[in-house]
Amino acid sequence: MCGIVGYIGNKAAFPILINGLKRLEYRGYDSAGVALLNGTLECFRKKGKVADLEQFVSEKNCNGTVGIGHTRWATHGEPSDKNAHPHTSLNGYFSIVHNGIIENYAKIKSDLEAHGYTFASDTDTEVLANLIEFFYRQDDTMSAEAAVQLALSKVVGAYGIAVLCKNENNKIVVARKGSPLVVGLGDGEYFIASDASPIVEYTSQVIYLNDEDIALLQKDGFTLKNVQNNPVSLKISNLNLEIGAMDKGDYDYFMLKEIYEQPKTIEETFRGRLQNDYSEIVLGGLMQVFPKIEKAQRIVIIGCGTSWHAALIAEYLFEEYARVSVEVEYASEFRYRKPVLSPDDVVILISQSGETADTLAALHLAKAEGATVLGICNVVGSSLARETHAGVYTHAGVEIGVASTKAFTAQVTVLTMIALKLAKRKATISDTDYKMLVKELAAVPEKGRIILQENEKIRQIAEKYHEAINALYLGRGYLFPVALEGALKLKEISYIHAEGYAAGEMKHGPIALVDNNLPVVVVAPQDDYYEKVVSNIQEVKARKGNVIAVVTEGDTGLKALANDVIEIPKSHPAMAPLLAVMPLQLLAYHIALLKGCNVDQPRNLAKSVTVE
Repeated sequence: MCGIVGYIGNKAAFPILINGLKRLEYRGYDSAGVALLNGTLECFRKKGKVADLEQFVSEKNCNGTVGIGHTRWATHGEPSDKNAHPHTSLNGYFSIVHNGIIENYAKIKSDLEAHGYTFASDTDTEVLANLIEFFYRQDDTMSAEAAVQLALSKVVGAYGIAVLCKNENNKIVVARKGSPLVVGLGDGEYFIASDASPIVEYTSQVIYLNDEDIALLQKDGFTLKNVQNNPVSLKISNLNLEIGAMDKGDYDYFMLKEIYEQPKTIEETFRGRLQNDYSEIVLGGLMQVFPKIEKAQRIVIIGCGTSWHAALIAEYLFEEYARVSVEVEYASEFRYRKPVLSPDDVVILISQSGETADTLAALHLAKAEGATVLGICNVVGSSLARETHAGVYTHAGVEIGVASTKAFTAQVTVLTMIALKLAKRKATISDTDYKMLVKELAAVPEKGRIILQENEKIRQIAEKYHEAINALYLGRGYLFPVALEGALKLKEISYIHAEGYAAGEMKHGPIALVDNNLPVVVVAPQDDYYEKVVSNIQEVKARKGNVIAVVTEGDTGLKALANDVIEIPKSHPAMAPLLAVMPLQLLAYHIALLKGCNVDQPRNLAKSVTVE
């Protein structure tokens, strides 16, 4: 859950490293640091943001054309200068940056202490740095690469690492297992990063390392092998990423920019996949596996956080239209149970980054049980995209804000298309209804733009409730997962405790919380559940709760009943989640700003969860 960047070539490394760390700061912002080879091995680290590091080194010697950098989200050890990366080995031979967790670090640390090693930090990474040094010093003929390789053969856990050795001034050793690394190719230079965002302005050609790959980078070339010392074939990929997508533009925060991008990203996600006459959905990435999907007696959908909420919406879609049994699982729970899977099951895994550790572990489990495994993700070349049998990209573009917005609606768009396509192939939906639903999906972007025009009204509502300490979100049917997602957004960025509930379950416990200090956000468009949701609202009002209702445009009944109303255009119930979530995102955004929170970098969170 941290960011790695590295450079070796003929340019000054430090500006490239700092620029890369700024691009990666959404992956971790507890502390940051760089290490540079310039005749000696110099290491600079600082608690706080990358800007704090930049100020710290402003008067220091940052020369050198070889270097590595890191921005941290704390796992082992609290955020501090001493726990910041890079970590240097006891005798100063090695400096290392690391994403992931070394599970057996305590045993290794104890063994190293028996050999006289002492430790300055609380991290597992410093243990790995010293283990590399320990092996390096055992044999005068051992190279840094061989020492890294030997050390990695002894560790248990996940790692993405980049390593410098003070005795080998023109080399960087990189390796990965369970934590992503990409190598960018240049003319006499190489770039390293944990994702493509910090290197896209320097190169368009990259190599995505696979698990247990080790690469030795030198100015005049590189070699690639695995931990077992076997050569690995190279696969060069082209980046399709625009630098402008990683800038805020005219927006104050990435989150607001990404909320406003949703109509466009939904269009991009279905562009080329919906025929102009709405008669067909084309999903080329699933073409070869659709016969298996059609025959499946059960579909298991797996995700974490926001992706899990998207999966819950898909459960309603698949069961209503494709008439297939669906189970939705948290990846973090699925991997540690003994789930019953068979070769007849289809497992769909959802991850914005395609690198979520728990989701990848669930992938490996499902494949081992013989299930057909599909992926939905946003990042070309990610582990999820490469390791599943087939899949669909969301085309949401780069999402920098830690609280997911456009990635969620893009995921729901993809899942909607898969469900409808499957229903059509199974003939569980009429041609008329199929065409109507496809047309309704195509109409979502324009309706989304109408919703976003209500931003100022939503800000005014936020002013009334930003001092609340709790909130309750209610929804039914397709909109129950939207209530969960709305509550999650508020928790993530404003630190207000919020719970999402199925509205019908309110009377089974949560109603005890209702008083005149509790804002209750109810997602209540006019659908088959409408009258029941109105009854739930009346129950809240009878107990003096403050109701913020998301309603269908023109609904005068709830205007009179609720304290505040946010209107959304009328849509088919199956498409309502894509629209109803947008005002909830804006409400959370404005409440967080009014509380003085950094909405792009909420405390304790990072964008890509690549550790357990």
